[in-house]
Parts: sequence; structure tokens; C-alpha cells
Amino acid sequence: MNLLLIVDFQNEFINENTYNSITDINKLVNSNKYDSVLFTKFVNSKDNPTYKKLGWNGCINKESQSISMDTNNYKVIEKSTYTAYNDELKKYINTNNIEEIYLCGIDIECCVLVTALNLFENGYNVFVLKDYVYCTHGVDRKNNAIEILKRNIGENNVL
Repeated sequence: MNLLLIVDFQNEFINENTYNSITDINKLVNSNKYDSVLFTKFVNSKDNPTYKKLGWNGCINKESQSISMDTNNYKVIEKSTYTAYNDELKKYINTNNIEEIYLCGIDIECCVLVTALNLFENGYNVFVLKDYVYCTHGVDRKNNAIEILKRNIGENNVL
């Protein structure tokens, strides 16, 4: 079984650098290439280090936390850290006999990157879909993150 893991595809992260992503991700979800589809959602709070230490107040309210497309009733896992690799994701992977994980979403240089590294380091077959990852800060930062991932999880795992 394979899994399409869509990381933090939320209203907070849709801007001039990511607005085309909605159409792209919809096509990917509807491609029927994946046995399972799962969304993650970053939920910030005033107790979170991103708020307390960085002063970032995004994803605090429901509107900014909302997924930017119809999830087609696929499961959404909430997270409050950069990585999506948490107990709920581990349970989902084990329960559904997931053998390959394909990552897409926003932000490639943050949550997607950390999730990919965590999955890789824990022995999962993880692949980053480079045409379906986005960066709110532009294409140069996206490309830099892709190069970092190629070095750290292998070029063959960045598709």
C-alpha cells in the first residue's frame, strides 16, 4: 500500500507563490495513483514554540488552519510541530500497512523537509514529489530545499 501525505495545505500558506498549488494538488489527489490519502494540519497556539520563541501567529484561528481544498473526507491529522511524524501518523501507517509514503504540500523548506527527514531516519520508504511541494517564500527557497533533500534522503527519493 502507498500513501499520499499532503503536508499543511492550509489557507495560511496560500499566497502569490503557492496559489497554483490548489489545482495541482487536486489533480494529484484525484489521480487514483495512491491507495491512501492523508492530510496534515498545523495548529498553532500561544503555548507553541513557533509562537513563543519565533513570534509567529499564523495558523492560530480556524480560518487560517483550514485545508485549502476539499479533502474528500480523507483523514486529517492535526499537528503542532514541524514534523507530521507523530504517534497518530505512525498508527495510521501501521494500521493501513503503508509501504511507501509520497510527500507533497507546503512549506517544502520547513514542515515537508522535516517530515521527510524523520520518515527517512525511521526507515520508511519516503518520496518527495518535487513538482507538488511549494514554498511561501518563492521558488529559490523551494529549489534549495529540494537539493538538501536529495543529499539527505537520496536523489532517487525526490521524484
